[in-house]
Amino acid sequence: MKHVDFLVIGSGIAGLSFALKASKYGSVCMVTKDAVQETSTRYAQGGIAAVMYDPDTHEKHIKDTMIAGHELSDPEIVRITITESTERVKDLIAWGVDFDKNTSGRYDLAREGGHSEFRVLHHKDITGLEIQKKLYLKAQEDKNIEVLENYFAVEILTQHHLGVTVTKHSTDICCFGAYVYNPHTQKVDTILAKTTILATGGIGNVYGNTTNPIVATGDGIAMVHRAKGVIRGMEFVQFHPTTLYNPSERPAFLITEALRGAGAVLKDWQGNEFMKKYDERGSLAPRDIVARAIDHELKISGEHHVFLDARHIDKSVFFNHFPNIYSKCLSIGIDATKDMIPVVPAAHYSCGGISVDKWGCTTIAHLYALGECASTGLHGANRLASNSLLESLVFSHRACVHASECLSHISFENNIKDWNAEGTVSNEEMILVTQNIRELQSIMSYYVGIVRSDQRLERAFNRLNIIYHEAETLYQHSVVTKRICELRNMVCTAYLITRHAMQRKESIGLHYSIDYPPKD
Repeated sequence: MKHVDFLVIGSGIAGLSFALKASKYGSVCMVTKDAVQETSTRYAQGGIAAVMYDPDTHEKHIKDTMIAGHELSDPEIVRITITESTERVKDLIAWGVDFDKNTSGRYDLAREGGHSEFRVLHHKDITGLEIQKKLYLKAQEDKNIEVLENYFAVEILTQHHLGVTVTKHSTDICCFGAYVYNPHTQKVDTILAKTTILATGGIGNVYGNTTNPIVATGDGIAMVHRAKGVIRGMEFVQFHPTTLYNPSERPAFLITEALRGAGAVLKDWQGNEFMKKYDERGSLAPRDIVARAIDHELKISGEHHVFLDARHIDKSVFFNHFPNIYSKCLSIGIDATKDMIPVVPAAHYSCGGISVDKWGCTTIAHLYALGECASTGLHGANRLASNSLLESLVFSHRACVHASECLSHISFENNIKDWNAEGTVSNEEMILVTQNIRELQSIMSYYVGIVRSDQRLERAFNRLNIIYHEAETLYQHSVVTKRICELRNMVCTAYLITRHAMQRKESIGLHYSIDYPPKD
């Protein structure tokens, strides 16, 4: 049984930035289900939005965020995030992150859909990878941070594990750490923590096509739901409009929005621009609008993809700013300076998640949620491009401020019992898990995707209920494995997305239903 001041579950920008700051106040144990580098942060191409120079202002960024979120964003949270953006970017720079600069020595800011100004800092078209590498290097140098790679958080520990009945109406639920699967012993360890931080990333793999790495299975959200914490806004799943059409590849390769910011335009199979039919901002409209427009074009044409035309962009600009995209396209026979790029939407980001306050605190005491698994209120019904990395930085900082002040008042709960594996056996039928996952992904893609209806949602809900019972039976009788736990978490996450979508009787932002008129 391990004791630690801060247990951080997840190793993306949210988990790493929290760990680097919290290590000044106590011991940190970081649990990551795969290699540390395998996170959604690593795959973020575009950059991080922050107000840096005139004529940009905080008020402009706030307004853009509220408009993109269809005015469902929390105004206080939006203001906190945007006004603290510059200082948090300076933290990244101090940790060694190298953002591109222009010839004048100023940061070379990009503009993406929904932004009224150039405000996106980037490192070529691999910004997330640059951030991931530099933050992990700093963490490796920190003797107060222990990293457990390829471990898997099975459940967070609450009074439930002391034999106390906990319900969704309980107001005094506390977190004491987590049960964590140990890949070396193939058993479940108990890690007790004064403070637990969930930075488990997204939910993309509940869909058939996603930009998310295979580790994004909604683990943190599912654990909090089972622990009777509050989850909100799960109906708002953002589909990135432009991923490279390459059916054999998973995750889908993202074609950053910054390429459209640099002048690339969306075209149909006849070579005609079509976005002006849907929004006066054209190819730089917010993501929910662009994704729905592409979805509609595919339905009326019967084709599998549309095109992104970047052929008119100056080659030196393309090679300097988007080298990764160029080489990736070239690897499948597409010269993006001569050929149009085939693109299709893919599940990309969850705007909902674990409900937290302005300090990152969940409804469960001593438990924080950061990054994509959290719902701060920043994104509302649709995330503004490049606000997600910023949100992770801002709330990781705020959570550390809050948690460090509380640390001396928290004691370890030493009455938690070790994991009980009695009555379980090794599962010899992994095909059952694999088929359940495939079926779940198909259900979510066809019925709970970019465009929805009451009938589709009801059908998805009924099908998911069957998979839920099958998965729970499998889990209860099997020795714990990561794959079985992921299936369980994916079913829970898919249920929450579908249920929240059924409860919202309007069509707004990323929840677009053909049964309801758009909300004004």
